[in-house]
Amino acid sequence: MLTLTVDRRRELKAQAHALSPVVMIGKSGLSASVVEELDRALLSHELIKIKVQIDDRIARNALLEEICQQLNAAPVQHIGKILVVYRPKPQETEKKSVRATDKKKSAAFRTKRSFQN
Repeated sequence: MLTLTVDRRRELKAQAHALSPVVMIGKSGLSASVVEELDRALLSHELIKIKVQIDDRIARNALLEEICQQLNAAPVQHIGKILVVYRPKPQETEKKSVRATDKKKSAAFRTKRSFQN
């Protein structure tokens, strides 16, 4: 299970505010097909909301922990019957290193005015 800093969790809560629930878990609980759907949603979105139809708060907390352990994700928020879960995309670290090298190349770019002087 991933852990998040307080600042990162605050940012993710703000991003999740505008999201709609992607997966709904019924009263039967967590099944293999639900776990697969959660994995697909996390691969494509990173940050997802899950709506749970279970009335017991303790059972919802246990369900959130189980989801995070099975999918190697981090719990962001649990309000009522809505759970918010985050897992970074696996390619994210490669993209950051490529973007850093692109910025270095763009620093040598000369504008049209620099040629006029």
